[in-house]
Amino acid sequence: MIRIRNTLAIVTSLVLIACAGSSDTNIDGTPVKEPTAAELRGLAKSAFGAKRSASAQRPAAFGSYAKGCAAGSVQLAETGPTWQAMRLSRNRNWGHPELVDMVQKLSRKAAAQPGWNGLYVGDLSQPRGGPMLTGHRSHQIGLDADIWMLPANNLNLNTTDRENISSISTRRAKGAYTNSNWSPAHHEIIKAAAKDKRTARIFVFPGAKVKMCNDEKGDRSWLNKVRPWYGHHYHFHVRLKCPKGARGCVDQAAPPKGDGCADARQWVKDILNPPPPKPRDPNAKPPKPRRELRVADLPGSCSAVLASD
Repeated sequence: MIRIRNTLAIVTSLVLIACAGSSDTNIDGTPVKEPTAAELRGLAKSAFGAKRSASAQRPAAFGSYAKGCAAGSVQLAETGPTWQAMRLSRNRNWGHPELVDMVQKLSRKAAAQPGWNGLYVGDLSQPRGGPMLTGHRSHQIGLDADIWMLPANNLNLNTTDRENISSISTRRAKGAYTNSNWSPAHHEIIKAAAKDKRTARIFVFPGAKVKMCNDEKGDRSWLNKVRPWYGHHYHFHVRLKCPKGARGCVDQAAPPKGDGCADARQWVKDILNPPPPKPRDPNAKPPKPRRELRVADLPGSCSAVLASD
């Protein structure tokens, strides 16, 4: 027990050193609020955020997308023939080999689109997955990837460029519609991601889903995987299924059958004409604040992931 406490103390110190002087920015260029020492103390995100390399284990995903970790991750190269990883200071260009392969394959599809030479790739996972120091609640098991909406027409960005450049928003009317930044290329790239058999879901803002529903004239089965969700107008989020035969990996329930277009259109209606708020129950207890995860809250295998060389 004493050894574990000492290890966590050392890890926390390393995280604080790594965070010192950071000027991380969100995908839209706004500054990221860095956690304080008090906020990090004893938390799983402190332990996992301090790890700078993958565990010396076979690739595996443990737990669920928002409560787990990743063993034996591989790193997406900072620059490839048809992609560039962004915000390199975050060290979040790691994932399961299947995720890295999917991103590389999708980038080649993107490079075939007019005005695109590939993809700008946002956050995948930390080297050992787990909760992140800032941002996402998911992306914990090495099977999630954020892809920027900004066309990657320049694949020679230096490190400073990648810290400061911002993506573009593709929405208008609070997400009810796409704006002029949206193009048929976005449709084709998201379609290609959805058609990958490894993909479980893709999250985009409601107006983009409706736009794709209206524009698709061929096979519509892939639209089932494209789900409307809050935000997701500067990027789209690809989530893979648990790899075949993976033990200890928990899949999200499959989307409802059908193309999902009626559901997305209802989201848009609610954006344009918000329903009245539900009456507040005066006897209802206020919701408890979300508790930050500790290592003990994660699957047991995650302790071994942290302890691995």
